[in-house]
Amino acid sequence: MAHVGLREWLALAPVFASGKLARYGDAGGGPLMQFEADFSAKFGVKHALTMSSGTGALVSALVAAGIGPGDEVLVPAYTWIATAGAPLAAGAVPILVDIDQTLTMDPADIIRKITPNTRAIIPVHMANLVCDMDSIMRIAREHNLLVIEDACQSVGLTYKGKRTGTIGNAGAYSFNQFKNMNIGEGGALVTDDPHLFARARMYHDIGSMFRGHLDNANEAPFIGINLKASQIQGAMLNVQLKRLDPMIARMRRRYEVMKEILSARDDIRIGPHNDVAAAAGLHVIFETAEQANDFAAQNKRGVYRLYDSSRHVYTNWQSVLQQRTAHPDMNPYKWTDRKIEYSPDMCAQSLDILKRTCRIGLGENYPLALMAYFARRMATKRSTPDRTLSYAT
Repeated sequence: MAHVGLREWLALAPVFASGKLARYGDAGGGPLMQFEADFSAKFGVKHALTMSSGTGALVSALVAAGIGPGDEVLVPAYTWIATAGAPLAAGAVPILVDIDQTLTMDPADIIRKITPNTRAIIPVHMANLVCDMDSIMRIAREHNLLVIEDACQSVGLTYKGKRTGTIGNAGAYSFNQFKNMNIGEGGALVTDDPHLFARARMYHDIGSMFRGHLDNANEAPFIGINLKASQIQGAMLNVQLKRLDPMIARMRRRYEVMKEILSARDDIRIGPHNDVAAAAGLHVIFETAEQANDFAAQNKRGVYRLYDSSRHVYTNWQSVLQQRTAHPDMNPYKWTDRKIEYSPDMCAQSLDILKRTCRIGLGENYPLALMAYFARRMATKRSTPDRTLSYAT
């Protein structure tokens, strides 16, 4: 995750001194508009809109794209629950898709899950592991589907030379404390579509109809909600954006070094990547769940058994599986023309992979030598009962 330090503190001082903290409080646009211009330029996209969260960006993208009641949206079985919750917030329903060993959406299962009601796909670039976007975009074109990329966990990463989040019809990013850009909480939506952008901007600002200076691309105004960001967030994001690419470069270097060291172990396999030339996320796969559990237990620093991350595994999304929303008459499952059914074993392939997989932190804020040391320790430890564990470096 990105760190926060003195530069963010210094960037906030002029904003506080000005007293212009709100999104539209500065006639010149302030640091928030500066961030959006710089972010668009760096990511090679026409429009960027900063929001209060990555979840808000996902919901806004779906609403702006016209997704709503009766529609089905394909989401992966391994992701933060917000990916499944966003379609419900727009009035649509999520359909769960298996992941493959890259820990991202399995294109083969995408095809299996498409119905006449499918309108969109939300591929998630999970834990800095990028999706097979060539296959996903081909499927979307063949079936006339929208693609809303969830790049919340891969801000700044690339897939075959393009930034994640800029490949589909729209992309969503998160800037919370666990992400590659960190301002505590925040998010952004990007798109090249002026109409989608205008609708997203209207939806994210309930007062947009009163702001005559906004270009709404000839879209009729409609009522929205409040997902606006502040100039405080913009000031911090300007600092974080300058750090982004150097941090990713450090992640890439650590990935290569740690992958080489861990490859020496014959009982684990380095997880595959959809663009290994730009890989900045590392996971290892075992033959059995027991081996993965032992590996995580022996290497508590920076090793995470994925199945234990309950918030990201679909079997723990009880409100989704039980189809419960805040008000029964506003339940999107009532607005579909077929019965939607979920079960704990509906994505068995995903559960099997998650149980046998560990994610390894790359420690981008720590010295490379230290991360190589940790990798060597991981590479020498064994769980066999008749052998003393070795801590040689």
